[in-house]
Amino acid sequence: MRAPAGVPEAKIDPWKQAALKLEEERGEDTGRKAEIEVPAQLKHYADRRRFLAVQVAEWRGQRFETPHDYAGLVALIRRGEFVEAPALGADFILYGVGENASDEPFTHYDRATGKSVTLYATDAELEQEHAQIDEAMKGHEESLAALAAELKLAPKRDRELRKKLAEESAEHKREAAALRERRKLLDGFYKNPKRRAALAAEYEELASVAREFGGRAYDLSDAAARKEFKVRLLSHVRPAALKVIEEVARAYREKFGRHLPVTSLVRTDEYQRRLSTVNANATLIETAPHTTGLAFDVYYRYMTADEQEFVMAELARLRDAGRVEALRERRDHYHVFAFLEGKPPDERLVRAELGGGEKSADEEKGTAAPKRQDKKPARGGVATRAAKGGAKKQRAPRGRR
Repeated sequence: MRAPAGVPEAKIDPWKQAALKLEEERGEDTGRKAEIEVPAQLKHYADRRRFLAVQVAEWRGQRFETPHDYAGLVALIRRGEFVEAPALGADFILYGVGENASDEPFTHYDRATGKSVTLYATDAELEQEHAQIDEAMKGHEESLAALAAELKLAPKRDRELRKKLAEESAEHKREAAALRERRKLLDGFYKNPKRRAALAAEYEELASVAREFGGRAYDLSDAAARKEFKVRLLSHVRPAALKVIEEVARAYREKFGRHLPVTSLVRTDEYQRRLSTVNANATLIETAPHTTGLAFDVYYRYMTADEQEFVMAELARLRDAGRVEALRERRDHYHVFAFLEGKPPDERLVRAELGGGEKSADEEKGTAAPKRQDKKPARGGVATRAAKGGAKKQRAPRGRR
C-alpha cells in the first residue's frame, strides 16, 4: 500500500513505517482466517434491514445536508461541519481512503438523473469540448460510411468478414450515441443561464479552496493534483465520527502498538455511485451511510484473533452505550456509524424506515435494544430504500475504498 496521494514528503516515511507495522507478519492466522467469536452487537439484527434503517433514521432525524459531489463537500467543510482526519493520526492510519478517486476533471452531480456534467474553468474550455465532440462524431460518421461501402462489396458467403464489419459498425454507432448523449447533457446544463451560473459557482468554490487548502495548493488543471485534492477531501468526517475513531484507535494502539487502519470516511453521492461499480458493498440506498460523514470502516485483514476481539469489544461497548451502530462485514471490515449526539435516533423514525410494524411496550418507551442474530453474519444487509426503487441487497466489501 502506498501513502495516500498528497501526503507531504516529510510525513511519507512515518506513514510507511506505520503501514509496514500494520502489515507485518504476526506468526498466526489473521483476518478471516483467525478463529474469533463475534459479539452479538456486531452481528445483523433478526430483521436485516434494520442496520441500515437506523443509520438512515439518524440522518432523517438530524436533518443535516449530505454532499452530492466534491463542490457540495467543500461547501460543508467551509461551514465547519466536517473536519479532516490526517493520513497518519496519533493512533490511526488512513489506509486506502479515497483510493478509487479519479484524476478526471471535477464534475457536478445531478441527483435527479444520476448524471455527472464536467465543470469548466472558462468558456474556452467548454468550446474546446464541443469541438472535440464534433470532431469525434465526424470521425465515426466517416468510418461508418466506409464500413457500409466495404460491407456492400463483401461476398455474401464470407460470413466471417461480414460479421467483423457489422461488429465494427455497431461499435462506432455505440460510441457515436454516447457522444450525442454527452453533447445533450452539456447543452442541457450550459445552455440554461441559471444552470450555467450555478456550475460556474461550483467550479469557483472548488478552485478557491484548492488555491490554499491546509497549507497546500492544488492546480485543478493538472490530473495528479486533482487526484490528490480529491483524496484530501475524502479524508474528512464529522467530528462525532472522528471522536469515536480516536477513542477506539487510542485503546488499540496502547494494547498492540499499532495504528488502527481506517479505510473509508465520507463519500459524496457521486463517489458512492462510482464506487458501486467496483465495490459491490457500496450500497445505493437513498442516503448511504458514508455520505452522512458519520460512517467509517476499520480494516481487520492483518489483525490476529486477539486484535480483532479487542476491537470488536470496544465497538460493542460503544454500541451498548448507544453511541454507534457497528457490523463485522465478512470481507475484512468493521462498518461503524457514530450517532451525531451520542445517542440512537428516535425509534419511531427507525420504524418509519422499516415501513411501520407493531412495537412492544419497551420498544414504545425506547428502552429495549433490538435483538441481534446469533448465527454468523451473511454477506451484508438489505437496503431500506434503493435509489432506483425496490430493495437492493448489500454485499460485503472487496478491499479498501
